[in-house]
Amino acid sequence: MPLNLTKIAFGAQSFDDIESWYVGRRSPHLTTKYRPTKWEQCIGGSLYWIHQHNLVARSKITGFSQTDSGRWLIELEPKLIRVHPQPKRAHQGWRYLKGEPPRDLEDGEDIGDALPGKMAVKLQKLGLI
Repeated sequence: MPLNLTKIAFGAQSFDDIESWYVGRRSPHLTTKYRPTKWEQCIGGSLYWIHQHNLVARSKITGFSQTDSGRWLIELEPKLIRVHPQPKRAHQGWRYLKGEPPRDLEDGEDIGDALPGKMAVKLQKLGLI
């Protein structure tokens, strides 16, 4: 089973901003200083985007390559897939996703009024959701 990564959608004011990062790009990628130690297991997994303390979307990881400057590219499939929002704390850089990943939203599926991420985390700690 492939490993998944998480990353903050830094600078995105809305989900539309994240979508705009993919528009017209044949091979979107993410630049990072360090390649994951388990990088081979990540190929075929997904990169999950965190926005407002929730996992909101994913893209399949297609590979890793190194730039001339020594940095690493996490190569992504040019398709952004919305997922059922799942609370996730903010962090710097990328992290391995622990536990069960959120399910993809079906075409036309409405998530309704999702709880804000910070509130959902507090309610989860209290055992209310």
